[in-house]
This record gives sequence, C-alpha cells and structure tokens, in this order.
Amino acid sequence: MTSENFDRITMFGAEWCGDCRRSKRLLDGLGVDYDYVDLEAVENGADRAKAISGRTQIPVVVFPDGDHFVEPTDAALRAKLEAVAA
Repeated sequence: MTSENFDRITMFGAEWCGDCRRSKRLLDGLGVDYDYVDLEAVENGADRAKAISGRTQIPVVVFPDGDHFVEPTDAALRAKLEAVAA
C-alpha cells in the first residue's frame, strides 16, 4: 500500500479502457468533483495505481477515507459515493 494521501476522489485510468470510460461517465454524470490521472499522460501514473491496488487492472478509484476500488461496477461505485456523501 502506498503512503500517498488523497483529500478527494482520484481515478486512475486510460482512454482506451472501456471500464475507465464507464466509471468516468458515471462520476461525470453524477457531478462528482474528482481528480483524473491519465496513465498514458502521467509518467508515474501506472506505478502509483499499482502501488495503491497491488494490481495492474484499471480503473483504480481512490476515496479520501482510504478505500479504493479496482474495476468497480457502476452499482458498487454509486453505493460508495452515496456512503461517502452521507
């Protein structure tokens, strides 16, 4: 696990990734304010995502409470967003 701290939701992904586009579309559609780390554009983005999740799958969505999801379903991501907002 990384010692990196997140004070807002951060999503690690890539444009070529269908699951990333789906999760990004959900976040955008719900009006969520989040940081997006494009693994193709950010030099150490893939390493950071792997350090957080221990895996190479994307997207990796990190929450301020320290939780993270890897390849979340829309339902799981929506439920977590609702829990964080409560």
